[in-house]
Formats: sequence, C-alpha cells, structure tokens
Amino acid sequence: MAKQQYIYVLKLIPYFMDDNNWTVKEEEIINRHFTRLQCMLSDGRLILAGRTLEKTFGLVIFEAESEVEARRLMNDDPAVTEGMMTAELFPYHVALIRGEK
Repeated sequence: MAKQQYIYVLKLIPYFMDDNNWTVKEEEIINRHFTRLQCMLSDGRLILAGRTLEKTFGLVIFEAESEVEARRLMNDDPAVTEGMMTAELFPYHVALIRGEK
C-alpha cells in the first residue's frame, strides 16, 4: 500500500506564548520534539516541518501507512504528550514542491 501524506498543525498552549513562562523543562521538551522530527526526516517519513516566527502555529507534513499511524505519530510528539502544544491532523497532498518536476 502506498504511503499517504498528512499534515498536523501544532499550536502552542497560550501560557507558553510568553517566553518568561518557559523553564528548563519546556526547553527539554522542545528539544525532544525537534530531535523526533529529525529522526522522522532521517527515516524518510518527514517531508517538511516548521513554525511561524511569532509562535502562532507549526506544521509537520509527513507520510504514514494509514490515518491510525499518522494519528499515533502526531499524538506521540513530545510537545503534545507533555501538554505544551495541541495538534490537529489532516489528510494532505503536496501538489508542488521546489526541485521536483
């Protein structure tokens, strides 16, 4: 079965919009979140990840075998499991990407 593309939108919990509310614990959670995305990139699942500069939202575009797997990947994100961010999943399809014809 061909892999399907998904996107999950991450939103920082309002409390953490203020940098003064971040501690070493939150920095560690975000480091785990980023390391996990790097692992997804290296194993070929991640297509793109990033965030707005104002911390409004972040996007993770990736491939999964099924919606169940996609939802599991989203829900296992450390930023989600630790309650720093909420996440919403959508089926997705990259139509155009730089460097591909």
